[in-house]
Amino acid sequence: MNFKVFKALAGLSVGLLFASAVWAQPRPPQKKKLLAIGAVKGFQHDATSYGLATIWKIGQESGVYDTYIRTDTELITKRKLGQNAKNLDYFDAVLFYTSGELDMDEQQKADLLSFVRDDGKGFIAVHSAIDTFYKWPEYGEMVGGYFDGHPWNRFEAPIIVEDRTHPITRHFPEHLVVFDEIYQVRDFSKDKVHVLMRLDETKLDFSVPGIKRPDKYFPVAWVKTYGKGRVFYSSFGHVEETWDRPDIQRMWLEAVRWVMGLTDGPQTRRR
Repeated sequence: MNFKVFKALAGLSVGLLFASAVWAQPRPPQKKKLLAIGAVKGFQHDATSYGLATIWKIGQESGVYDTYIRTDTELITKRKLGQNAKNLDYFDAVLFYTSGELDMDEQQKADLLSFVRDDGKGFIAVHSAIDTFYKWPEYGEMVGGYFDGHPWNRFEAPIIVEDRTHPITRHFPEHLVVFDEIYQVRDFSKDKVHVLMRLDETKLDFSVPGIKRPDKYFPVAWVKTYGKGRVFYSSFGHVEETWDRPDIQRMWLEAVRWVMGLTDGPQTRRR
């Protein structure tokens, strides 16, 4: 065989072997898509931008998801949008760090409920997300309750982790202290959610005004199902310092993973 021909064939064989090895490599899993909404029609939280930026950073560093941050609600729809705008069909979960009665029409509201209930997608409610849509009771039902004051304002909150087996909270110790503003919740039932963390009632000052729960039960984080979908809420997030805590950042990452169906854990019965 001509040496030049042999050399060319040998080079071709090596190239094919290299290409086969490259093609045989498993492709990394496609990143999930999270739509993070920071729209505000009520109290203006200083930490909203910081919190949403942290959610974005966690997604980038983990490689689990990409975050699309918006300060409006235009993408909360299943209608086709122009100008390269994505709609709900593009996303795997929606996160709200919001307040007040947001600018969403009745069709948008129906589409958001359907996104979770019927499509089996995820919803994450951050801090003041339960200080949102008081005039839309189906939203409160989906999330699990509404804001009803914060009697202790910002304080060193004593936390009990009720469920240390759930992927969202299993990295926490049984007891911890978090400096933040913890909400009191109304229209809330332990029968309809699975509580992950609560305030330690034995370490609270009950002389402060504004306490409205005679049962002394103050949930801090919970999960629930809504139709086919999953919902997570935590009242953490009022202050930037909380967002900087590695254990809290891991909580948010695991919350995103859980609502997107990437992990499993105890939850309430489907409603």
